Amino acid sequence: QCDLQGLWRNELGSYVTLLAMNTARTFLGSYHTVVAATKKQILVSPLQGVQQHPGPERHPTCGFTVQWQFSGTVFFVDHCGKETLETTWLQQEEVLSHKDSWKATR
Repeated sequence: QCDLQGLWRNELGSYVTLLAMNTARTFLGSYHTVVAATKKQILVSPLQGVQQHPGPERHPTCGFTVQWQFSGTVFFVDHCGKETLETTWLQQEEVLSHKDSWKATR
């Protein structure tokens, strides 16, 4: 098991605080971005994630979603009143070396 608990910062200065993972391999935390296309005040936002159990020779992976406290919803209503959910997906594949990690996500 990979211990994700703690404070994580990226190269732009945004940071994530992750709390301890539970037995279902889910975790909570918060995300503070310093990069956003908004004129609203940027607020620390809650996140929820899960860690994938690794296979016999693989490393664990994790993913999380952030509930932004300063931006709008991902539901849109079209001109006919029909709700649409906008989503984004990422597919991760195993690569043979760290230098090829850029190829791992589609």
